Amino acid sequence: MDCTPRVCSLFLVLPILTLILLSQFSDCRSEIRKNPVPKENLLVFTVATKETDGFKRFMRSANFFNYTVKVLGLGDEWTGGDVTKTSGGGQKVRILKQALKSYATEKELVILFVDSYDVIFASGPEELLKKFHQAKHKLVFGAEAFIWPSRHLEIQYPHVREGKRFLNSGGFIGFAPNVYQLVEPWELQDKDDDQLFYTKTYLDPEKRASLNITLDHRCRIFQNLNGALDEVVLKFEDNQVRARNMAYNSLPVIIHGNGPTKMQLNYLGNYIPKVWTFETGCTECEKDTISLAEKKDSEFLTVLIGIFIEQLTPFVEDFFERLMNLNFPKKQLRIFIHNTQTHHEQHVWKFIEQHGDQYQSVKVVGPDEEIANADARNMGIDLCRQDVTCDYYFSVDIEVVLQNRDILKLLIEQNRSILAPLISRHKKLWSNFWGALSVDGYYARSEDYVDIVQRRRIGLWNVPYISSVYLIQGTLLQSVLTEKDLYHASNLDPDMAFCHNIREQEVFMYITNRHEFGRILSVANCHTDHLHNDLWQISENPQDWEDKYIHENYSSIIENKILLEPCPDVYWFPIFTERACDEIVEEMEHFGQWSTGGNRDIRIQGGYENVPTIDIHMNQIGYEREWQRFLREFIAPLTEKIYPGYYTKALFDLAFVVRYKPDEQPSLMPHHDASTFTVNIALNKVGVDYQGGGCRFIRYNCSIQAPRKGWALMHPGRLTHYHEGLPTTSGTRYIAVSFVDP
Repeated sequence: MDCTPRVCSLFLVLPILTLILLSQFSDCRSEIRKNPVPKENLLVFTVATKETDGFKRFMRSANFFNYTVKVLGLGDEWTGGDVTKTSGGGQKVRILKQALKSYATEKELVILFVDSYDVIFASGPEELLKKFHQAKHKLVFGAEAFIWPSRHLEIQYPHVREGKRFLNSGGFIGFAPNVYQLVEPWELQDKDDDQLFYTKTYLDPEKRASLNITLDHRCRIFQNLNGALDEVVLKFEDNQVRARNMAYNSLPVIIHGNGPTKMQLNYLGNYIPKVWTFETGCTECEKDTISLAEKKDSEFLTVLIGIFIEQLTPFVEDFFERLMNLNFPKKQLRIFIHNTQTHHEQHVWKFIEQHGDQYQSVKVVGPDEEIANADARNMGIDLCRQDVTCDYYFSVDIEVVLQNRDILKLLIEQNRSILAPLISRHKKLWSNFWGALSVDGYYARSEDYVDIVQRRRIGLWNVPYISSVYLIQGTLLQSVLTEKDLYHASNLDPDMAFCHNIREQEVFMYITNRHEFGRILSVANCHTDHLHNDLWQISENPQDWEDKYIHENYSSIIENKILLEPCPDVYWFPIFTERACDEIVEEMEHFGQWSTGGNRDIRIQGGYENVPTIDIHMNQIGYEREWQRFLREFIAPLTEKIYPGYYTKALFDLAFVVRYKPDEQPSLMPHHDASTFTVNIALNKVGVDYQGGGCRFIRYNCSIQAPRKGWALMHPGRLTHYHEGLPTTSGTRYIAVSFVDP
């Protein structure tokens, strides 16, 4: 084919140019294919203007793997805009550019730049540099599924066969000259967008080629969580914890909680790097702690306790008793009480009258002041915030059962900014924390929630939501959270608003289950219809009912042989506390509708009682269902041990409280009970409340004349155990009788 001299000349030049380009490319490839640089040649840069909890976590993970980190901008004012809500972050580029000038020509130095507030290391420098070497490029950015900040640039992005397509500026690694050449052109404002700047550089083919940039499409180095939550799982193996990307079967070295994934990063950070493993348990729990063991009372720090009574609640008297019994010097405690319930004023003022002078100070905001829940909680916070001598603020709702007397000491010793003790409802998964949040900001169950509640995993857990009881360091309120309305946010309830505002301030909230701290009451069926309403809580709050009303020796009746047999087949054992006895008697006297003691009795089937007593039936005061549960839970198990082969459902037609008085009905004639077995519980003290009394079993000529308060007699009802009630000679005797399995 003929050609002009110009064209022929071009054909001669092209092969030469091609050879030159191939040679340069080969030189570039050969340079990249050298052995990975030694870890001593790696330098990590990050920009952080303040030491947030996220920054401290980042540094702990870096120190764990012995990274050399240079922190830029610490103590400077942040002028890069609110990057959580809009574009910005240019200040990071400016600061990095300044810092890299002295490293611009160090060809053997590898620079890693990462954000710090929302980043953790999952592996060490050796693996990082190996994967950088395998990338076969001089500059590698993290990649993500979403494009930011301009969707208009999407068309300019190179297509990828597999993996994430779009650049993320939260992490990149490269040789020092390449990194410096990347940031050197920056001449924009601090509030301009850093990711847009890097994106435009990457999308320019010439700049991409000259800087030799690629993206970590398969998340081998950088795992950006936004858009990838379904891909990432925890991997426990060989006493280590990693985040595995299931989509690409990769183990990223750096985990970045970009965008709205901060809480998911917090979850991963509870385990990575080796924060908690199945073999070691919690490795961070003993770090940065303090000890109160050797301190004198006067050396203890001051705690303001905020107590909130926002709804009708059972066992309020018991709450204040437990508060009094806390193992903490009372002169170092101040009390703030917000009470919206008129019914509970009696409990509040009884506590103050009896114990108020033992504390530094006591302030009460009662129902008459009509202060809303959120405003009252802010008021408690302000009392601590405005007093530099307030070292801690301990917020506790009235439905919390403070069972561990050392709770305050244990929380203080853990030394976290905001720390809640794990409490849950008795034998329920309902607790005072959430392990995750749903898309709309409400409850979601984390993978480890059940294990934490049931204490199969024990440690400290960074969580997005706490409530009911938590300790806040006073210095946090007086610095990071100063003048902040913590309990209002949009239409959220006070607890959710508090947690939302804390997260907005980048402060971590922890829950600890390292100890058994207590539980939380159910308040769903709390009523004020009776004199002693707690008696009706046996089904709603069974553990608290048992603690208050069942004798402390009940659980060891068989084991410790407290079970006595004063007469043949008559068994005697402790069942009720004195408090239970007193409240049952007071409840009956408060009701007041005692029977006349005559044979005619419309309360029973047939309307005729052969052996009448002056009594009040349990069903008259609406206590039949609760009493039946008491018999089933506490009497039936003993029956099966005492009378082998007999199994009861603890059914009854008659259960009642009998009153014996010399001038009313002092005794009871001989009789058989209409039952398979009878339970007879003494409700007051012989020799103190009355004289005489007792029970005689006629067939055996055996009498029990000194029944103990709170102890029960259990005996067969028909045929064999014909018996009579012995005369009460003075005072008033009360017994609770149940004819079981009639």
